[in-house]
Amino acid sequence: MKHLFATAALVTSLALPAVAAPEKYMLDASHSQIIFSYNHLGFSTTYGMFSGFEGEIMFDADAPAASSVTVSMPVTSMFTGWEARDGHFMSADFFGATDKDMVTFTSTGIEVTGENTALITGDLSMNDITKSVTLDAKLNQAGEHPMAGKPWLGFDATTTIKRSDFGVGNFAPFVSDDVAIIISIEAQAAE
Repeated sequence: MKHLFATAALVTSLALPAVAAPEKYMLDASHSQIIFSYNHLGFSTTYGMFSGFEGEIMFDADAPAASSVTVSMPVTSMFTGWEARDGHFMSADFFGATDKDMVTFTSTGIEVTGENTALITGDLSMNDITKSVTLDAKLNQAGEHPMAGKPWLGFDATTTIKRSDFGVGNFAPFVSDDVAIIISIEAQAAE
């Protein structure tokens, strides 16, 4: 009888599908960019970027909707190509930022929309304000990195936010309130 129960337990365990846990990936900041742009008085489009960010992706290849992402970067890492403008953005007119102030994004849900696409909703925190934002994301590639010899991921994503929602709406609407964001990241399997 004992043997019968052991055999039944083994057969049952083989019949159940294996559930793979999400795998942890760390952002590769050297091959990742967060670029933003906005309209300046109708005359031009101004571009900037953030650097120095960190983050992780818990990636579930079998059930992508169960994945998650967290990212953070110092506000003061913002770079627009003109030092005086960068200083103005860090002033009380906008961020009033110190070296400790961070921009963070933490996913709260993922809706798979295609074979390699998804809408990633999450909490964007900036300037002591948190709002829900949705990223239109695409998995560019998942596979072994040819030089690092380990699993690697690559994603692109876009979104548009209203800067006034985050308390940095000075000079709107003359300087556009809408800020377009383009994200391209690589992430490597955690050790």
